[in-house]
Amino acid sequence: MMRPVVLNSSGKVVHKFGDVSRETLERLQVYVDLVLKWQPAQNLIAPSTIPDVWTRHIADSLQTQWSYPEARTWVDIGSGGGFPGVVTAILLADDPAGHVHMIESNQRKAAFLRTALRETGSRGTVYPDRIESVAKEWGQGPVDGVSARALASLDLLFRLSEPFTKQGAKAVFHKGQDFQREVNEVSDTWAFDLVEKESLVDPTSRMLVFSDISARPV
Repeated sequence: MMRPVVLNSSGKVVHKFGDVSRETLERLQVYVDLVLKWQPAQNLIAPSTIPDVWTRHIADSLQTQWSYPEARTWVDIGSGGGFPGVVTAILLADDPAGHVHMIESNQRKAAFLRTALRETGSRGTVYPDRIESVAKEWGQGPVDGVSARALASLDLLFRLSEPFTKQGAKAVFHKGQDFQREVNEVSDTWAFDLVEKESLVDPTSRMLVFSDISARPV
């Protein structure tokens, strides 16, 4: 194992944390190259974040799996360009039990996700449909974790992920500086256990790890 050096597009070291293998870093580089290749046609990430893709997207997405390292099977909802779904799949690529189910209704982005999984040698399944439709017809059995990044409010995330969390999955959601307001807002309608982890990328943000999520009686 080696200590990862996370670089920006200019080759400047911007982060140095966690334990990531050389093989994983090589897979992440393949993924970044794919994102930048497909970006002009697919708009996978905000154009303003392209110079800092390693910090804003890769390093940030690594935290999902790091926040719940025991998880081997994941459902990533609203996967978009694969942050954090593809990054989680890359981290689990050498684990025979690792598998990430990615739900993305945009057909072109779904095609990119399949390409990213294939080119990085990572295990996953892409579902080109709405989250509600996939969840309703889910036949893959329980998963360990549900993830989402920059997708929706906590209340909506709880509702979208409920088919999986009611079977015991934990939920790992990225939230920005208003995270406490969102947590307070859902506390009246949802019961849950919460572990907050300070973001390694942005100290005002949090990785929120929810377990035992259930809707409160009306």
